[in-house]
Amino acid sequence: MVPSDTPPADEAREIFTDLGYEVTGDAGNSFRAARAWKEVDVLAVTDDVSTGDGDRMRCFVTWNDHVERLEHALDSDDHDYEWAVIGVAEDGDYQVARAPPTP
Repeated sequence: MVPSDTPPADEAREIFTDLGYEVTGDAGNSFRAARAWKEVDVLAVTDDVSTGDGDRMRCFVTWNDHVERLEHALDSDDHDYEWAVIGVAEDGDYQVARAPPTP
C-alpha cells in the first residue's frame, strides 16, 4: 500500500513517458514534459500545493483520494495558466480528473 501523503512522482513520470512525452528535470516531485509543440510543467502533489507563477500549462498528478481537495484548492486561486489534474490509483491506473478547457 502506498502512503497517500507521498506524492506519486514515479507514477507521474511513467504516465507522461507512456504518453510519448520527453520527460526532463530533477528526480523530485516536479519535472517538465514536452511533445511536439506542447510543454507542460508536471507537479506530483498531495495536499500541499505550491502552484507558482508563469503562463505554461501545468498538470498536477495526485492520488485519487486527493483529487477533489486539489481541484477545490486550484479553483479557489486565480491562475494565469491552464491546468489539469490526473488522479492515480494504487495499482497505477489513472484518470484525467480535470483537463484544460478546449479553445
